[in-house]
Amino acid sequence: MNRNPNRIMQAMAGAAMAMAFAAGAQTPAPAPAEPPAAAPAAPTWSIGPMDVSGFIDGYYSANFNRPQDMIEGESGFQVNQLYNFNDKTDQFNLSAAKLTLNHDPDPIGAHVDFLYGRTNTLENGGNASQLDYIEQAFISIKPPKAKGFELDFGKFSTSAGAEVIEAKDNWNYSRSLLFAWAIPYFHFGARTSMPISKTDTIGVQVVNGWNNVSKTNGGATIGLTNALVKPKFSWFLNYYGGPENPNTTKGFRNLFDTTLLLTPTGKFSAYINYDYGQNRNSVKSPDEGNNDLIHWQGVAFAARGQVTGKSALAGRFEYFKDYNGVTGFQQDLKEFTATYEYKWLEGLLTRVEYRGDFSDKTYFTKDDNPFSKKNQQTLTVAFIAFFGPKR
Repeated sequence: MNRNPNRIMQAMAGAAMAMAFAAGAQTPAPAPAEPPAAAPAAPTWSIGPMDVSGFIDGYYSANFNRPQDMIEGESGFQVNQLYNFNDKTDQFNLSAAKLTLNHDPDPIGAHVDFLYGRTNTLENGGNASQLDYIEQAFISIKPPKAKGFELDFGKFSTSAGAEVIEAKDNWNYSRSLLFAWAIPYFHFGARTSMPISKTDTIGVQVVNGWNNVSKTNGGATIGLTNALVKPKFSWFLNYYGGPENPNTTKGFRNLFDTTLLLTPTGKFSAYINYDYGQNRNSVKSPDEGNNDLIHWQGVAFAARGQVTGKSALAGRFEYFKDYNGVTGFQQDLKEFTATYEYKWLEGLLTRVEYRGDFSDKTYFTKDDNPFSKKNQQTLTVAFIAFFGPKR
């Protein structure tokens, strides 16, 4: 039989108070003593020293192209192309269910994110070697006399990009082209952060590469980060460089990522995100032409306004240049997204989103005809319920 230790402690405390009250009725009360300092309140959700939080994220998406599975008994084509995490279309789907255990370093901390759903499938590929069902798992060390220096080791989300894996923490529900195609999802290794002023923090990362817990080439990727945070704007710079080709250390992949976040008022924010990436292949294939250097770049503009205390509007426009077919085609892509958000109560929100993707090539599937359309338009309704000490 499970017993709640908090309830047991409360019952013991109540019994002790009753005994003290009975004793006080029989003898004169002593002079009141100075009350002890109140202990800090525990988080709303906690298990011992660990804060507990999480969310469930589900949606229904309608694609006006009505893409269909073209092989009987197999799936994979009934998707919103170029999307990730909320790519299944014309059906209800669970994007993510997440449970987080966190203890801030004091000086030792730990963080674990358990992840289930389509997001886990696309991030980890159902691969146990990637720590399947684990989005992040790392320990932290923050020495009290190190002036804010922190060291994390384990699996953690990338520092690159203007968006994150959790839809509820982004302005739009769908992730941008830059998030899906220009940057990694996660790394495994060590990362550091160190404040060098009241507004500027730098960091160094030594990791196994892009989206790898283990790798086959034995080479490390280096990440350099900088975050300048001011009252009205913030500027983030990230660089990752290292060998990413399998079974060899020949050929480097380099990524430059920067985001300028503008926060002129408490009700309006905007950002500009730019990415440039390249990968030098270890082997040049004569059958595929000059594929020695693969590169891509893109820019995104986004804005969000708080309309009322419960509702907000957000928009995003981006341009992505795929020089060598990282999306499957050499193409120029444009994307526009408009999102309405309504927060029913603390911990429950709805998003209604229109998105249009446009290519200069016939890239998109129409009905059961692949590569027959230059555009794709979708309408998505999402519900996200979340809980935790910081909502």
